[in-house]
Amino acid sequence: MLRILNKIRQTGIVTESFSTIVSDHEIEIVGQQVQAEIARLFAGSLAIRQVDAGSCNACELEIHALNNPYYAIERFGVHFVASPRHADALLVTGVVSRHMQTALLRTYTATPAPKFVIAAGDCAVCGGEFGVSYASCGAVNQVIPVDVTISGCPPTPHALLAGILQAIQKKTLK
Repeated sequence: MLRILNKIRQTGIVTESFSTIVSDHEIEIVGQQVQAEIARLFAGSLAIRQVDAGSCNACELEIHALNNPYYAIERFGVHFVASPRHADALLVTGVVSRHMQTALLRTYTATPAPKFVIAAGDCAVCGGEFGVSYASCGAVNQVIPVDVTISGCPPTPHALLAGILQAIQKKTLK
């Protein structure tokens, strides 16, 4: 125990500096744009079903941050639902592992049309570190159609909010 504590003392604090600080004003602007589009298209509420297709959970932590008091995404009319049958959109994270492929397809099928799919994080966008292997199908678009991708490992809550806005705007153009 003393050896571990001594090593911690010698190493010190090892963290990355937080260089990209997004202001409250920027979050409010994107949030109000999301709210306006949701009010116009979804009668004031957008329901999202989040699906972890095999991620390391870093993206999920950032998605959970959207619900904390700082970002408070529900004030903009976005909420997460437990059933794909109640969802307007799917937010998929992680490289699609082989054992989650069927579950993701069933979730996509159970989501009522019109629906849109957002792939969040580098693993969901391009396969990330894992790519295609015996245990992985690769990116989400290898299994279901994807409307919008949000890059980042993991993407920030602000990037997620901007990606949701992009998905809504893209859906209105179709």
